[in-house]
Formats: sequence, structure tokens, C-alpha cells
Amino acid sequence: MSTFYEFGISEELIRATTGMGFEEATAIQELAIPIAMEGRDIIGQAQTGTGKTAAFGIPMIERCRPEQGPVQGLVITPTRELAVQVAEELNTLGQYKKIKSLPIYGGQEIVRQIKALKNKPQIIVATPGRLMDHMRRKLIRLQNLSVVVLDEADEMLNMGFREDIEDILSEAPTDRHTMLFSATMPQPIQDLARRYMREPEFIRIKTKEITVPNTEQHYYQVHEREKFDALCRLLDLHSPEAAIIFARTKRRVDEILEALSKRGYSAEAIHGDLTQSKRDSVMRKFKNGVTEILVATDVAARGLDIGSVTHVYNFDIPQDPDSYVHRIGRTGRVGRAGMATTFVLPRELDHLELIERTIRRKIVRQSVPTLDETIRGQQRLTAEKLLQVIEEGEHQLYKEAARELLESASASSLLAAALKLLTKEPDLTPVSITADQNWSPKKRPIARQERGSYRQKQAGSKSRGGYKGHSKSRKYTNK
Repeated sequence: MSTFYEFGISEELIRATTGMGFEEATAIQELAIPIAMEGRDIIGQAQTGTGKTAAFGIPMIERCRPEQGPVQGLVITPTRELAVQVAEELNTLGQYKKIKSLPIYGGQEIVRQIKALKNKPQIIVATPGRLMDHMRRKLIRLQNLSVVVLDEADEMLNMGFREDIEDILSEAPTDRHTMLFSATMPQPIQDLARRYMREPEFIRIKTKEITVPNTEQHYYQVHEREKFDALCRLLDLHSPEAAIIFARTKRRVDEILEALSKRGYSAEAIHGDLTQSKRDSVMRKFKNGVTEILVATDVAARGLDIGSVTHVYNFDIPQDPDSYVHRIGRTGRVGRAGMATTFVLPRELDHLELIERTIRRKIVRQSVPTLDETIRGQQRLTAEKLLQVIEEGEHQLYKEAARELLESASASSLLAAALKLLTKEPDLTPVSITADQNWSPKKRPIARQERGSYRQKQAGSKSRGGYKGHSKSRKYTNK
């Protein structure tokens, strides 16, 4: 891996990357930054969590000048969470060059955004709909624009933003530098590239490089009615510091949250129907450790980057392999260990095999712990916590009270009572979660890609998408 010194970037950006703890470039950064620094258009196929924000952010910030006014750089993202996340990282990267980035997204008061725009930020990070609102009001003008980035382009097209994106790109100067990043490369993305990019260089991070090496991956085969009890047993056994539970629909998210609350778990939920203030409150509690469990839909969790997440639970199996990689990428970050658990219905086993083939990794099957195993596991965790308190010397103030108690009861009886009080025993309060009847596993959703362009690209041959073979990066020809 290259270091950031080798890219020939400014001292201000070296200082910023060092302060952020960056030591070596990630695979996508190593490939993208040198090409982008030359001003060439890029199509990058990479997942969230691979370091792509810095991959496009460093060249973008290098190109911006504080004295040239607004808006010199534009990043378009599918969700408000990702917009905020990207803007935060760009502000950190640009702090010593005095390059300011502003997130613009729906759900936040537009008056507040209008006021922030008066500070003339050099970079705007926006969701398509709200960006179009500001453009129609003539509050954001693109005549100074030199760099445009489409982040998670496939997700934006899936969410129906294609027309907005085309309108925005049509308004941008034709001599701009354009970068597009996408987890997948479907035909609409290829069409977009042909129309709005100038001979872009194609770079791809191989699947084996984007799976999460620090994350244990398991699955449990269960029936729908068994899912929630199995989830609760694992939560009790694992005792996660911070966990995300993924469900397929907003209704499922709400029902899981209600069920968890009934059984005494500290949980919050995030999905598309929440107001922005509520979403901000939920995320603040989760990041600060006030809430231990976050229940989320895939779209709502896009762009979340919380280093403290120790466990991910796929209550519903992801609808495609890319979503699986995205979900489990929420844990095992920055070299930390993580655990990813997926609940699989019998009819979903073929879909699980598809995910395994795509990520090139076997997901280990495990048995759902019994009630007795869960209780013993909780007792073991409590005993470990007691021993940790002794080891850290945090019990000294309680020794006198302990001696007094020993005069009225035996040491084993007192310790047993302490274990009982501190152990979270399984709560069997009845709950109701509606079965998801409207979803069925896709029938080999990437089979065509496996047979055609994907393998052809690996072999370096020309595919229908117009890629020309090179070892690490390729030209995407305009036709």
C-alpha cells in the first residue's frame, strides 16, 4: 500500500490525513487518487467502508481554492445520513486548506440551509431533491463548479433520482472533472457514464478486498416465528456494546423496536419516515452509548460510520450480496473485531449460497442457543464483570459493607445473590412481529453478470458495457 506522501499532495492535506490517523492508502485510494489528481474522470466500483470518501475528497480539495468562492466542488449522495457523513470527513480533510463543505439535504429547514450558504462553502454535499430545490431558487449556482462526484450512484438510481441527476449534470460546466462511485455497475450506470463523462478510467476493488476480515460471520437457520426469540437469546449471550439490527421494511423495524422495548432492551429505530430532528436524536444517543441497539432499514443506514459497532444482526436476510457486504461493513471497522449474524429461513438457503459465492467466503452455520445455555452464558458474563471490578480495584469502598454482610450469610450465598441480581435473565414477554409475506429470494440476481461482463472484465476482454481490459484500471469508452 502507498502512503499519502507518495501522491504528491499538499502539506495541508498530509497534515489532515495524519491527524485523522491515516497511515497507508486503502486499495481504492491507491488506485483513484493518482488518476484524479491528473484531472481524469473516474468510475470507481467500491463499497461503503473502503475509504472512497478520501479517494475523491483529497483530489477535490486540492483543486479548490478558498479565494475562488462557492461552489467549486459538488458531491451528490442518495441519503441525508451519507451527505452529513461525507461533509464531516471533507471538512476534516480540508481544515488546513480552509476549504469548507456544507451538507444540503431534505428534512432540514431550508431557511437554515439558506443562511449556511451565505458563508460561501467551496464544496456542497447534497441529496438530489434538495439540491434541485436550491438550484431552482438560484441559491446554488454551478458556474464555478470544477469537480462533481456521484457517490453510491447505483443506490441513487434505485431510489428514482436519475432525472434529477441528469438535470444537475446538464447544468454543470462541460469542462468539469467527474467521478462516479458505485457498489455495482448496472446498465443505467454505464449509460450515465457514456453521456456525462469524458473517457473515464474504470477502477474496481475486487470482492475479496471488500469483505470484512475482522468480522466473524455466522448464520442461524430458523422459521419466521422463531426469529425474535433467537435474536433475544443471542443479544443476551453476546451482550453487545453497540449493535445494529437490520430489517427489510419500515413496519418490521417499528415492530422489532416495540418488541425489544417490551423485553427491556435499550433500543432505538431509524428509517425513512422519521423527521430529521428525530433521526439526529436517535443517532446521537447511539453514538454516545446511551442506546445499545439500533434497528434500521438498509436505506436509512446508508453512510453510517460508527466505529464502536461490535455486532450486526440481519433479522431479515439481505435482498442481494451487495446489501450483505454493506450491512456487515458497519462492524469490524478500524481494525476492531466484529460479529455478523444472519437469520435464514429454509426457503432462503439458496439465496445465502449466492451471497457466499459473491463474497467468496463461507458463512458458518450455528445452532440457536437453548434457554439454559443463554442463562449460563449470562451468568458467565456477570462473573467476568465482577472479576474485572476486582482487578481494576473499583471495589475498595464496598469492603466494609461486605464484611458486615459476611457476619449474617456465607460467602457463597452472598456471591450467588450478587450474581442473581446482576445477571439479565431472559425475558419471555409475548411479542408479535408480522411475517414478511411480500418478499421472496431473487432467482440468481447476478447470474447474467457472472456469465458475461464480470468474468470478461476479469479476463481483460471487452464486454457489452464498453470496458477495455487493463490490469488495474481501464478506459470506459464514449460511443
